[in-house]
This record gives sequence, C-alpha cells and structure tokens, in this order.
Amino acid sequence: MLKIHPTAIIEDGASIGENVTIGAYAFVSSRASIGDGTTIGAYTLIDGKTTIGKNNQIFSHATIGSIPQDLKYNGEDVELIIGDNNKIREYTLLNPGTIGGGSVTKIGNGNLLMGYVHLGHDVIMGDNCILANGATLAGHVELGNNVVIGGLTPIHQFVHIGDFAMIAGASALSQDIPPYCLAEGNRAVIRGLNLTGLRRHIPREDIDGLKIAYKKLFESHNPIQEVAKDILEHSNSEVVKKLSKFIVESKRGIPFVRVKDNG
Repeated sequence: MLKIHPTAIIEDGASIGENVTIGAYAFVSSRASIGDGTTIGAYTLIDGKTTIGKNNQIFSHATIGSIPQDLKYNGEDVELIIGDNNKIREYTLLNPGTIGGGSVTKIGNGNLLMGYVHLGHDVIMGDNCILANGATLAGHVELGNNVVIGGLTPIHQFVHIGDFAMIAGASALSQDIPPYCLAEGNRAVIRGLNLTGLRRHIPREDIDGLKIAYKKLFESHNPIQEVAKDILEHSNSEVVKKLSKFIVESKRGIPFVRVKDNG
C-alpha cells in the first residue's frame, strides 16, 4: 500500500516500491527508484538518477540527487545509490557522482546523516556511519564502516577514513585517518585510538594488539610508512594488519604529532 500525499509530484517513469510513504509537496524524478518501506518527508526533492533502497527514512526538505557541485559537470549520466535502513535528516544535500570519479556516489546501509549534512560528488560511504549536524564531505571522500564524524566538521576532497575511526566535532580534516583512530583539531591530527567505539565492537585481545601497534607507529620516532610495512609483514592480527595496510596505502598522508623524546 502506498501513502502518497495528493500534493506530491511523482514523474512518469519513477519506480516506487511497496509500502512507501511520500509526504506533502515532495518531488520524485522520472529516473528515481524508491525501495519498499521507505518514507520520504514533506518538501523533499528526489532528483536525477537516484536509487534508494528499502526502509530508509528521509526527512523533510532533504535534497537527494541534484546535480554535482562541480564546475566540470556538463550533464553527463551520473547517479546516486543509497542502501537500506538509512536515516537522512532535514536539509541534507546528497549529490551524485561525476565522470572523473566513477560517475557514482554510493551510501551503504544503516547510516545516520543528521541535519544539514552534505555529501559531495563521488563520495563512497560504508555501513553504520554517523555524521552529526553540519558535517560536510567534499568530492571523492571515502568512509569505511562505523565511522563517526562530529558536527560542523569539513572533510577535504580525496580523504579516506578507515573503519571505526572518529573525527571530533568542529575539526577540519585534510589527510587520511586510519581505521580505529580518533582525530581532532583544525587541522585535525590523530589523538589516539577510538577506544570507546572499539570496546563496543571488537574483542579485548584485538584492542590490546592495536594499542601495541599504535605505540610503534606513532610514538617510536621511526618513519611511519616503514613501521607500518614491518608490522604488516610480521603481525598475525587481522585488525593490526588492517591498520598498517591503510597507512602503507595512504595517498594524502597520516596527520599525527610525534611524541617528544625526553631521552
């Protein structure tokens, strides 16, 4: 059963699943696809080639799928793909991809995007991420799973953020943040492991391994890439390998402040 308000505009060609609710004065484009059980709030714009999965909650005045904010965009066929069970709050702005970035912006499952969050073109987001009010992601940013970004925090284009990382509110991030780490500041630097998040999700022995690896990487006064390569070669821990591999493959570098050597 569909619940579509009589003032909503659904263009011919749009695909609407079962048990979808569309509020007053909402707009759904002819190229949009809305999955079963999704709710679209009043005055929401679903534009362009946008695919939205099942059981999403999209709140009022969100703008989903409008053309990228990229001066190079010239009407190419690009798209936005949103998974299942996401909460997309009021006044969010989600753009599709561009030809230069693979033509797609993709959001996974179970994410919470709070009010006024912006996802630029070609952003790739994993599952179960939380972006607080006013977080803004520039083009080509990639987030892993279970990432938390605090309010009013901008993320520079092409930055990668690993699984279970947390960026504190009112920070400004211009470099890559490895998985499991906590970053804060303007410009943001790594402050430690995201222990609160880790304790909720991974075993104690894995956390202990990460603590040892963290000290070697960020407190040894040796080149971080060399340390990461050595750890990657010799560690038996999958989470430690994941941390080290991310550092080895980083393109924008890892922002951290070396601990002073008092010796």
